[in-house]
Amino acid sequence: MAEAIISEELLALLRQVDTPTVCNAIEVAQGKRGFNSFTRGTMQHSRPGDPAIVGFARTAKISGLAAPKEPSDVIRARRMDYFRSMAGGNGPTVAVVEDVDFPNCIAGWWGEVHVAVHKGLGMRGAVTNGVVRDLDVMDEGFPVLAGSVGPSHGFVHVLKIGDPVEVMNMRVCQGDLIHADRHGALVIPTGVVSLLKNAIEKVIDSEAIVLVPAREPGFNIEKLEEVWAQFEAART
Repeated sequence: MAEAIISEELLALLRQVDTPTVCNAIEVAQGKRGFNSFTRGTMQHSRPGDPAIVGFARTAKISGLAAPKEPSDVIRARRMDYFRSMAGGNGPTVAVVEDVDFPNCIAGWWGEVHVAVHKGLGMRGAVTNGVVRDLDVMDEGFPVLAGSVGPSHGFVHVLKIGDPVEVMNMRVCQGDLIHADRHGALVIPTGVVSLLKNAIEKVIDSEAIVLVPAREPGFNIEKLEEVWAQFEAART
């Protein structure tokens, strides 16, 4: 989606809820099941207890298995162009970086230095199919959701800046609104943003129909049969 203004109230709400809740809420807003703009497979989260990563995507592609064939001055200049791009856009922003070597990624683009730099540029976090490292020394406040954990940076270099990317089967365009946590990441469709607050509240309220009695003493199959019918009627 094109970058757009999102209210602070909705941003705060999105940071408080997990990505599965947002996934469910998108289907509520759309009035049907089948939303599929999310990552597949188990990913690695640098700080699982942190609030959700929420922001507009700044995209890039990298590689690290083999040394670049372009001149070193071209590679260095492109890396600085990458940083300029990451520093741009309407906030909040999230780095979404595709490692084209997937599933054989070795390049730990996300480590102590790059986390500090991207956080310093005002970004909120990163989503990648590539490698994260330096887990014990990375700055707080910039979670990374990655395809794997590893020790090396390989021959890592930037290939593309601002192009559409694919991360764990999730296609992301520059400016798409991203929500991510330890479960994975998703792209929030443009058309549901204005409906999302009410949809999230509906998801939470409908689940409470079952969760509240299930957690009370004396819950049994008869009570489940009673509340499950209400739950089915309320859910998408």
